[in-house]
Order: sequence, then structure tokens, then C-alpha cells
Amino acid sequence: MLLQCAYWREYWENMVKATRIALTYVLLALLLAGNAGAEMVRDLHSASVPVANQGSKALTAAASQALTEVLVKVSGSRLLLANPVIVKALSDSRAHVQQYVYTRNELPEVGFSVRFEFDGEYVTDLVIQSGAPLWTASRPLVLAWVVVEDEQGRHFVDRDNWPDEAQVLIEAFSRRGVPVQLPVFDLEDMAALSLNDAWRLNATAIQAASARYNAQDIVAGRLASVGEGKSAGDWSYFYQDGRVNRSVTVDNLASFMRDGVNIVASEMAARYAVAPTTGENGDMHMSVIGVFTYSEYAAIVSWLENLELVEQVIIKQIQGDRVRFRLRAQTDAEQLSSIIELNENLLLVPTTESDAVLSYRWQR
Repeated sequence: MLLQCAYWREYWENMVKATRIALTYVLLALLLAGNAGAEMVRDLHSASVPVANQGSKALTAAASQALTEVLVKVSGSRLLLANPVIVKALSDSRAHVQQYVYTRNELPEVGFSVRFEFDGEYVTDLVIQSGAPLWTASRPLVLAWVVVEDEQGRHFVDRDNWPDEAQVLIEAFSRRGVPVQLPVFDLEDMAALSLNDAWRLNATAIQAASARYNAQDIVAGRLASVGEGKSAGDWSYFYQDGRVNRSVTVDNLASFMRDGVNIVASEMAARYAVAPTTGENGDMHMSVIGVFTYSEYAAIVSWLENLELVEQVIIKQIQGDRVRFRLRAQTDAEQLSSIIELNENLLLVPTTESDAVLSYRWQR
């Protein structure tokens, strides 16, 4: 039996090494298929900012602004921007740009935008050096129901009838690194949630209408004009057993959308951003049962390796449907567990092993 385990361990390790790069995105897609609970944010280290011209001085200033946005996305908070480590890094942000590209805006008076891609490893290390919490790229998907009242009456913000408003909302979520989904607003949605119930932020009706999307995180907003260029709005963010309500007064729709997204991102980061440990990186043991195929095993490894705070995933033993790993991470088991809970394929189970700090069952 030991020889058999050793053979399969060596075989799987070689297979993973040979195919890891080619299969990473495919395996992550398999892992997250049907999982409305979390998504892997792909553009976590990218940001687009306006720029007046294509000169070197303007580009340097834009790079600093873009890195500011990236750091807020990665940490989940603007508080780290006052940290001396971050302040110094922002003055040299252009040196850590991997690539950038200009795009001309539709409105000539706005000029250009430039999209920057930063070195992800550098950004992660920078946040860790600052002592700020790190929010990994695996983040809950948020379903957004938004109602706007204007001179034409009340309407839902949807892609088909109000594409400009929908794009403002989607871009606001993207800037904070939070995955968002808008309802399809078909007959089923209209029957499940009326405009009046959405306007009243009726929690029972909103959560019932969201059930078809298997959404665990839901945000609902309403915005009404109150005159003299000001608009009053309200946001409700539903998650697990919690609800956060905020009232805002804004100058325009974009500000209203940003306020709602900031509420969601701040509350979400408070739950899932973790403080890296200082000093030596710790090792912990993880056990997963219910793993019957190579694709399942490889999907678990790929997902774990894509968590920023996990530096190394080492297979220790394969026995039947149980796989044992040793993880080298820059955080403790409790905080790492709060991140792993986002993966709905990994169900936490009581540990029956003396050395397994983290114990899960793989569920399809």
C-alpha cells in the first residue's frame, strides 16, 4: 500500500508540474463552475485612469493614481494609503508597471485613458510590508438590484434598457475589485420582485427574487432626485445573516453608484481581508476527502496556489479518496479558513486527524 501511494504521489506531482501552466485557467473554470458564491478577480492588479496627454509627466502621475486604485482593491481599504511604505512606493509606481495602453475617450474634452498592469507579486509584497490586511482575489459575487427615479418615473438599472447606467454600476464595482452580476430582468424576475418592493428595499421580496441566482451577497439601491442638483439615495447590503443600511446624498448617479460599491467592498473586506503574519512563514496541514479524480485534485491545488497568502502547496499523502497537503502560508489557519470558505466545493468538516488543522470534504 505504501509503495502504491508513493507511486501515485510521484505520478500526480509530475503530471501537475508538466501541465500546470496550460491547465490553470481551465481548472479554475471547472472549480468555479456553478459556484455563485465566489469568483477569481482577474484584473486585481490593473487600473484605468484618465490622462490629459501622452507625455511622460502625465504618464508618471497616472501611474501613481492607478497604483493607488490597485492597492485599495488589494487591501479593501483606503487607510493603507497613509502608510509611509505606501507613500514612498507611489512616488516610484511607474517602475513597477508591466505594461500600459492608451485609449481615446468618446468625449474629446476628456482626452485619453491609460490602463496599467502592475507586477502582482510586487503589489502583494508591498501590502504585506505596510502591515495592511490582504484581500485575496477569490471574492464573493454580488447580485445588484438598483432602482432610479427620474422625470420619466422609476426604473430598474438593467443592461438592455439603461446600458449607460448599468455600465456606470459595473465600472464602479470593477474599480473596487468586487465581482457583480445584474439580474436578467425577464418575466420571472418581474414576477418575483416588483418596482415598488425594490423601491421599499423589501428584504423578504429581494432575497426571494435573488434565490434563482444562488446569490449569497445581494445589494439593493434606490435613488431619487430632490432638487438643486442633489439626489437622495439608500443602499441595503445583504450577506449571510447580516444587513447593512446606508443613506446618502449625492450630486450625480456615478457618485451614488460609487457610494454603494464602497459600502459593499468595505463590509466584504472586513470579513475576508486577512493580516499577514510577520517573521517566518508558517506550515499547516490540510486534509480533503471525497477526491476521486485527477481533475478534482488538480483543481484544488490550482485554487490554493492562486491564493496570494499561500506560498507553497505540497502533497503529503494520497490514500483512497483522501489527499493530505502541507501548506506554507503567510497567515494562520483561522484566517486562511475564512478565505477557503468562499470555495463552495470545499465543505469544512470536523477533523479526525491529529495533524490536520484544516479538514474539508470535496463536494461537486
